Amino acid sequence: MRKTLFAATLVILPLLAAACGSDTESAPALTEADLSKALQEKGLKDPAFADCAAKVYLAEGISQEGLQTMISDEFDTRMADPETLGLSPEDKTKAEAATTKIVGECLGAPQ
Repeated sequence: MRKTLFAATLVILPLLAAACGSDTESAPALTEADLSKALQEKGLKDPAFADCAAKVYLAEGISQEGLQTMISDEFDTRMADPETLGLSPEDKTKAEAATTKIVGECLGAPQ
């Protein structure tokens, strides 16, 4: 269980640190299905876990711009720097809260 929790955290947290300068204003609104698919493409191989994570991210109220930033193709998870997140302060706070909820709700780990 600890290995799964650790692996999920390594996949989810880098999603928060996205590349700056992506063109998110013209992108269509992400649905739960779109976000789940994007999370799977970024490394969440378990579809049920990706579905759960997508649901939590949307429920937390992260802006569409923030969600687009989190799944940007320009983002390289190997170069993620948590101190230079490409999210607004509000979205960063919501994403961090969502990540905590994802660990508890989607992995069944105690918070």
